[in-house]
Amino acid sequence: MTIDLTQRLRDRVAIVTGGASGIGLATARRFAAEGARVVIADLDETTGTAAAAEVDGVFRQVNVADEASVNALFDGVAAELGSVDIAFNNAGISPADDDSIETTELPAWDRVQDVNLKSVYLCSRAALRHMVPAGRGSIINTASFVALLGSATSQISYTASKGGVLALTRELGVQFARQGIRVNALCPGPVNTPLLQELFAKDPERAQRRLVHVPMGRFAEPEEMAAAVAFLASDDASFITATAFVVDGGITNAYVTPL
Repeated sequence: MTIDLTQRLRDRVAIVTGGASGIGLATARRFAAEGARVVIADLDETTGTAAAAEVDGVFRQVNVADEASVNALFDGVAAELGSVDIAFNNAGISPADDDSIETTELPAWDRVQDVNLKSVYLCSRAALRHMVPAGRGSIINTASFVALLGSATSQISYTASKGGVLALTRELGVQFARQGIRVNALCPGPVNTPLLQELFAKDPERAQRRLVHVPMGRFAEPEEMAAAVAFLASDDASFITATAFVVDGGITNAYVTPL
């Protein structure tokens, strides 16, 4: 029997938050290539509209930290397209004022928690409202390898938010497993995205200090994360739920990296 892997997601409706750039955009492209109907959900209307056009999908503007905005996104997509089969809750920020706990003030902490963690709570709840009656669905939440490791080059709120994403994902994955819904967390290592490039351009020494710990000796590409997300969204991952799916070039298991 021939299996056409390019159609693993055929006719499924996939919502990608933060879908206008980086891992979100790469995943939207991959979803579309595998047959899904893609909804680009992003705050930036210009880049979001362009991304949607590229993948022959639709754009919906959303503020992922606002409950009414998130509910309107998921309820609207379900009404217009008939279902919500895949939710890739990927939107996130890593601002410069989120640094060491000694210098990170409460407004920066709160802003990162709202976008990185509260949004996953809101989006997961909104997605489940449609997946539970359907008896199927896949939710993938973007966490990070820093949810598994400590870093001396800290972004304290970012790290804490991603740990929260991981814990929330485990609980949802267990809670809804017998209702046909899988919930997993993607834990990327450092990825070559505009977010990382901007962060490291300001401090090349800090970038090099991080890169030296990656056994593969490079940062990941967004397309490598997209391949992992597409797998988790597909029936090929039908027995995978409540897990931290680590795609990190070996960093979380490295004691000494190769010369």
